Formats: sequence, C-alpha cells, structure tokens
Amino acid sequence: MIKNEDRMQSHRMELPRLIEIGEKNINDFGKFLNSLNKPKKVSLISGITVQKVLKIKIEKSLKNNKIQFIWHTSIDNQIKSINKIEKDVKKDNSNLIVGIGGGRSVDTAKLISYNLSIPFVSLPTAASHDGMASPFVSVKSDKPHSIIASAPMGVFVDIDIIKKAPGKLLASGCGDLIANIIAVKDWQLGHEKKKEYYGRYAADLAMMSAKIVMENSAEFAKKGLDARVIVEGLISAGVASCIAGSSRPCSGAEHLFSHALDKIAPGIGLHGEKCGLGSIMMAKLQGQEWEKIIKTLKDVGAPTTAKEIGLEPALIIEALIIAQGLRPERYTILKEIKMTKKTALNLAKITKVI
Repeated sequence: MIKNEDRMQSHRMELPRLIEIGEKNINDFGKFLNSLNKPKKVSLISGITVQKVLKIKIEKSLKNNKIQFIWHTSIDNQIKSINKIEKDVKKDNSNLIVGIGGGRSVDTAKLISYNLSIPFVSLPTAASHDGMASPFVSVKSDKPHSIIASAPMGVFVDIDIIKKAPGKLLASGCGDLIANIIAVKDWQLGHEKKKEYYGRYAADLAMMSAKIVMENSAEFAKKGLDARVIVEGLISAGVASCIAGSSRPCSGAEHLFSHALDKIAPGIGLHGEKCGLGSIMMAKLQGQEWEKIIKTLKDVGAPTTAKEIGLEPALIIEALIIAQGLRPERYTILKEIKMTKKTALNLAKITKVI
C-alpha cells in the first residue's frame, strides 16, 4: 500500500488550446474565436490607445463572424480597477473574455477569467514579456510577485501589430527570455537543496527560448530584431510555465530583483529590462557567463546599466538586498549569499550595472 507521503507530488498543466501567429491577420480574429468555442458574446478588455488603433478592425471581424461584443477599458493594474471591470464583465454574460494589448490588459483579462471561471483569449499588441501565454499575472496588490490565474484558451498574434509597437518593448521581451537562463539554474538549485519538483522538459523548453535569442543576437544587431522569433520564444516560455505548473522555468532570482525594483521604484523601467539587469548580476553569482548576457542585451538594444533605465545606484543596491525576502519560500542563488550593502555594491560594480 502506497502511503500519501510516498506519492509523487502532482501538479496541473493548463495549456493554450490554439495559438495562431500570422502577419496582417487581424481580420481573421473572429474566425479564430469561432474555431475555439463558437462564442455568442465576448467581453473585450483593452487600453484606450489600443482601442483607437484596433477597434474598427476587431469589431468588423467579430461582426462578420456573428459574435456580439462589449468593450471594457483597462486603466491600470491596481486590484481596485480590476475588480471594477470584473463586476462589469460579470453583467455581460459573455462566453469568452479577450485581453487585447500589452501586459496590463492581458493580465486583467487573465485574472478576471480565473475569478469568473470564463475562458479567455490573449491578443498581445506588444512582445515585451512572456505573459501572453502564461497562467501568471502581475498586479499591484500586497503580493510583490506574480500570482497564478488562468492560462489562455487561445493566443492570437498579428506580427504586423507587434512590429508597430515601440522597439524597446521587443528588446524588453528579449530580456525576459534571457532571464530563463538564471531561472532554470535556480530551479535546479531548489531541486538539489530542497527536493523541489524539477521538470526537465519545461526547463529545456524555457532554456531553448533563451538560447535562440542568445545565438541570434549578433544577427539581430545587424538586421534588427525578428519579431516572429521573439514572439514564438515568449509563447514557448509561457507554455513552459504551464507545463511546470509554476513560474519556476522563467522566474528566479533575476525576477525577484525586478519585483524588488517594482516595490521601491514603481513605474521605472520595463519588466524585461529590469530582468535583464538582474540576469547579468545573478549570472555572476551563479558562475555563469555574465559578460555574454551583457553582449546579448546590447545586441538586441536592451539596457545593461541602471543609468540607461533611469535607476539610481542606491535603488539597485536596495533591490539586491531585499529581493530574496519578497519570496522566502522560493530557493534561488540569493539564498546562498549573505547580501550585505557591501556585497551588493561590489556585485553591481563588477558587472558594470552601476
């Protein structure tokens, strides 16, 4: 007889059912939704700017496919704002929720989908991080890190729209992918030290997404970023988290550093940019090739110093000191270092982050 304590720890894998990546394919969006679950009515969540740019095309596509719709405007990612939209979405009696835009609108749709048990679709308009396909959301609440919600039922990407977003957003996406190199190493450390579950398939998938950026960075520096390659990498990274049942393959000490900066210097720098800086320093602590990460970030046009983002050196030091304390249960390389002010200063200076 197998005792409960002898059983393998289980976790759920909630994966996107359908992913479509094309170019100038936004007119096919209604058709895509019908192929998923034939919704009669959908709740659309986006920011004001996205509505101005895409509203007419999306509405036309939905009308052509006999899908009713109601728009909701996402202002910020404060819990209070999300709760207000959630109440309105509940009144819609929709079959599907769609998050359209950057991280904020997709995360809002993701969390509301989870709370109301209504499936959701992700339609990203920028490729600045891997949230477009993952089940994790970043909202402003008492938790200084991402929380688990619903994985998207579908992901629809028009590369032409992604290309029209500011270039630094795509570079930020590269930073979020490079972070996987640190995250996977930290996950292995957690497995070795705490017997934590480690899934090689999810880890390898996340690493592959990072390596593709690393291996192609010189080409990107010459010819510009390949939006499709980066989008596919970000989707693969999000799926890796779905398979792992946690953010482990894509979030380690470098993300804790980014979350620490979110806490002490909110609104400064993009998520992927801060993860990129964190990756440089954490790679040094892990004994990885941190100079190679700097080169890759420079090649893709992402920041490698605090000054480039607009962060004072003192903020970098404080973020390094408090990072691990934000999530004490997650074992990372920071658990093995006594991060004093002097240690943090030396680390940031050696890696030229400050």
